[in-house]
Amino acid sequence: MRMGPGEMVQAAAMARRFYLEGKSKIQIAEEFGVSRFKVARVLETALERDLVRIEIRVPAELDAERSDALRAHYGLRHAVVVETPPDQADAPDPENLGAVAAGLLGELVSDGDVLGLAWGRSIITMANALDRLAPCTVVQLTGVYDVGTAERGSVEAVRTAAAVSGGEAHPLYAPMVLADPATAAALRAQSQIAAAMGYFDKVTVAVVSIGSWAPGISTVHDALSDEEREHYAGLGVAAEMSSHLFDAHGRRVGRDLGERCITIEADRLRRIPEVLAIAGGMRKAAAIDAVLRSGLVTSLVTDTAAADHLLHSTGPAPRPALDRADPDGL
Repeated sequence: MRMGPGEMVQAAAMARRFYLEGKSKIQIAEEFGVSRFKVARVLETALERDLVRIEIRVPAELDAERSDALRAHYGLRHAVVVETPPDQADAPDPENLGAVAAGLLGELVSDGDVLGLAWGRSIITMANALDRLAPCTVVQLTGVYDVGTAERGSVEAVRTAAAVSGGEAHPLYAPMVLADPATAAALRAQSQIAAAMGYFDKVTVAVVSIGSWAPGISTVHDALSDEEREHYAGLGVAAEMSSHLFDAHGRRVGRDLGERCITIEADRLRRIPEVLAIAGGMRKAAAIDAVLRSGLVTSLVTDTAAADHLLHSTGPAPRPALDRADPDGL
């Protein structure tokens, strides 16, 4: 039925009160002397007749539809999908992931949290992009890939995040992968390293990266000898996260490697309420799927190239965000 000018003006006024001024339907009904059911019908008609247009807009670089689909697919608490830059379609971890992850981390960390940062180039980029972070303690969760570059890598990322938050920094001055378990055990016993690792059980929000078992896409892979790489490949390794190895189904393999590494244990990661992974690119897509299937990660920042692969993965996956306590206590 066609709306007359009086009905149209009234509908526009009611829509303005409801959508722009935030008034309830009962308040609007009282103002116009009609029932709240009449207000509801008028608002519905305003939408149908195109008097009101509702737009859901996010920055162009964010893909809201893929983000929501990915969150539901893996049972995550948060999934943010970033448009893959055209010139980085084949690159692992496009550069824009870190900046977006910095914004998400600003939402996730609350006053008094203990934030854990693992090694990862995207995590370093994220730390450099942080412009807000609630007061928190920041601890390093893994050793560094190259001790010679520690000040420009994981250690500096921990210090940068702590500076933004105004909290304490607890870096790990140790390699991630050692030659043998005895050397790793000796390092863990050192007072400064032991003190930093003593915070592992207190971590409430962790940020990790994911690597594929291939050259240049996993720091652990690159730190091992050819013989060791072949050995773990023979066990079916598809992904690496914080020195933990996973097959394509998300099962941990090659657990002996952990004895040689300075890193947070997988069981401790599983107890952390919020574990955010930053990883993207087609070359990492299968690895991301494997780690998500492990149930260790509750949130993810990735790109459209990886997301399209992930959304077509099949088979049941854990729903880690539903299995852990809500970090907000809700």
